[in-house]
Amino acid sequence: MRSFRRILVTGGAGFIGSHVVRHLVRKYPSIQIINLDKLTYAGNLENLTDIESATNYHFEKACITNEEQIARIFSKYAPDAIIHLAAESHVDRSIHSPLDFVRTNTVGTVNLLNQARLLWNGEFDDKIFYQVSTDEVYGSLGPSGYFTEWTPYDPRSPYSASKAGADHLVNAYHHTFGLPVIISNCSNNYGPYQFPEKLIPLIINNIKLGRQLPVYGDGTNVRDWLYVQDHVEAIDLVAHGGNLGHTYNVGGHNEHQNIELVHLLCDIMDEQLGEKVGTSRQLIEFVQDRPGHDQRYAIDAEKIRVELGWEPQTHVKEGLSLTVAWYMQQQEWLEHVTSGAYKAYYDAMYKAAAND
Repeated sequence: MRSFRRILVTGGAGFIGSHVVRHLVRKYPSIQIINLDKLTYAGNLENLTDIESATNYHFEKACITNEEQIARIFSKYAPDAIIHLAAESHVDRSIHSPLDFVRTNTVGTVNLLNQARLLWNGEFDDKIFYQVSTDEVYGSLGPSGYFTEWTPYDPRSPYSASKAGADHLVNAYHHTFGLPVIISNCSNNYGPYQFPEKLIPLIINNIKLGRQLPVYGDGTNVRDWLYVQDHVEAIDLVAHGGNLGHTYNVGGHNEHQNIELVHLLCDIMDEQLGEKVGTSRQLIEFVQDRPGHDQRYAIDAEKIRVELGWEPQTHVKEGLSLTVAWYMQQQEWLEHVTSGAYKAYYDAMYKAAAND
């Protein structure tokens, strides 16, 4: 098991990143945790108010594409571990602005790799560059089979292509320079603090507001859903005990068609709102499918189970109930993140279903 003194988390004010930072700060009080985030629309320091005063927590506002800023932060803190989560991550946004995704996800990753290489200078004991990636790099599955760590990459969107490029570069720095790296590829995360452009918080928020619920195409696209805290536990295990140069797939064992998931969310919302079950389903509206929409993702997570003892603990119905309950209690947080800028974006993406 590796032992760290200082862990740098990029994108630590975002959805998954904030859960990772909170977990590390609380579990390892003797380790300094540095949160590096640009604070774009999806990065929100309100996600971390409960630990912001912790003595082992530090925040640095910076962009991973800015070499000078990253060099300063690496020099200041000299991290032993980099857990790299900072990314543009929404497929719809990547279709509209591909270059933004290439800059952040690919060029930004190289900038971090370069700084890690310079800082560690060949002294790699108890060091790790951990790239947190996505199952979308593998492309689209048919009705059977699973993504394994040996599945060839076949990205279908600018988002997944930019993450695939970053993954390849991480591996290249391992083979070329000996940099101690690990990659994990996860399935769709959900849970508290997720920005409401993603399916689950979008549906929850729209039901609260009485808006239409946009579902792409015929709703039969299949995703594997992973509760965010289960993913955080996996990240912790991989960072400390994963084999260098290896990839670990992290899945939730919870495959559902999008329309099945929306139906389940509607029924849970009806129960928590005291409405007759079936009421919210009437808000569903099928909208034009997005370009290159992958049909199915599904993860084989056997390797991480066998090597590190990790398995997801949260069934999707339990996780959705916890997630709905959290969003129902966080009206102020929702109002802050769903600003005028977000509404303009929402209308541009889903105007066929917007109900003002």
